[in-house]
Amino acid sequence: MNLFHTADWHLGQLLHGHSRAFEHQQFLTWLLDTLESEQADALLLCGDIFDSANPPAYAWQMLYRFLADCRRRLPNLDLILVGGNHDSPAKLDAPHSLLANFGITVVGQLPRDDNGETDWSRLILPLTDASGETAAWCLALPFLRSADLNLSDPALDNVEDKLIAGVTRLYQQGTERMQAQAKPGQLLLATGHAYLAGTELSELSERRILGGNQHALPVSEFPAALDYLALGHLHKAQRVDKSGRVRYSGSPIPLSLAEEHYPHQVRQLRFADGQLQEDKAIRVPRTVEILRIPAKPAGLESVLAELAALDLPELPLERQPLLEVRVALEQPEPRLREQVMAALEDRAVRLARIHVTHPGQSVSASEMGASLDNLEPEQVFVSGYTARFGDAPEPALMAAFAELVNEVEEQA
Repeated sequence: MNLFHTADWHLGQLLHGHSRAFEHQQFLTWLLDTLESEQADALLLCGDIFDSANPPAYAWQMLYRFLADCRRRLPNLDLILVGGNHDSPAKLDAPHSLLANFGITVVGQLPRDDNGETDWSRLILPLTDASGETAAWCLALPFLRSADLNLSDPALDNVEDKLIAGVTRLYQQGTERMQAQAKPGQLLLATGHAYLAGTELSELSERRILGGNQHALPVSEFPAALDYLALGHLHKAQRVDKSGRVRYSGSPIPLSLAEEHYPHQVRQLRFADGQLQEDKAIRVPRTVEILRIPAKPAGLESVLAELAALDLPELPLERQPLLEVRVALEQPEPRLREQVMAALEDRAVRLARIHVTHPGQSVSASEMGASLDNLEPEQVFVSGYTARFGDAPEPALMAAFAELVNEVEEQA
């Protein structure tokens, strides 16, 4: 069986006001061509399909066009999509019945049956190989919220962390059900969208972690019977355990300016006779470059000279690099943006952000008067809290704020 693992597309994202639609469409076109040329049997998309709970219409169109093209060009491809913390569970689940008729599984939230119990029939899915035979079973779990975990269950009363216990219990229950129906040689796979302990977060772009970092899930708590756990949530591709059995695929495009050097990729895994034969990263071609000039903040005069000396090829607007300018100032400079724009005149580049540092402090908005539209709710909260209390909020407070933001986005 030939399996592809991807996550964290964040369709509809704006990076400091700049649309990523062109980059996303180029990625989807490349991915479809790659799936076809590599004769893929299955694709797992592990959450954060969209950048927000209310993505723009064009983002939905991109997704549905991709799914339709997949079904047309790869009629036997197994497609499993699960929701992430940025996605609206209800909106992802809305077309479930329609998409299921085309062999496409979407799980936005933990499904329940008529009795309010976990609907395992929607979560445990067969994956077929090129011959049409069932080669694996997949436990398709999405991002899990507190309401999914039945934390009031007396069985959890004596555990140290109910949230961790609730998540790992679902994986254990699902794995046991897969084991009960799997035949010898059939693989056991699972998806997830969560933060696991010992992993590396990317700078700036991951903003809401499951319950806060104090609830990082230990990889040792996941069932050892799983042959592969395909994860989303962290944008930096990485393995979680030494064997590579648990992996984050990472995002396919840079989701923050700090990700300029990330090796954005999708994972390809080949299994035969119930064993992993090949596990490799396939690099996603970079269609828009990110420039951070200079490499470290420098004085304004030096920065302006470097910008004026930029020699960039003429490109259509959507292909022009996104630029972060880094300036070290001894005192406020009211005409900073005006001077930067003048230095960039007639250069084929899009200014995304001006990062200003002063002695002893850093200002990380485009400039001092950054629009709230370009800031995440958590950034505004941390900024206001720090200004009032002189220190950053505790992880528990950040976790509570993150849950409130999720609830508001889901209700919107």
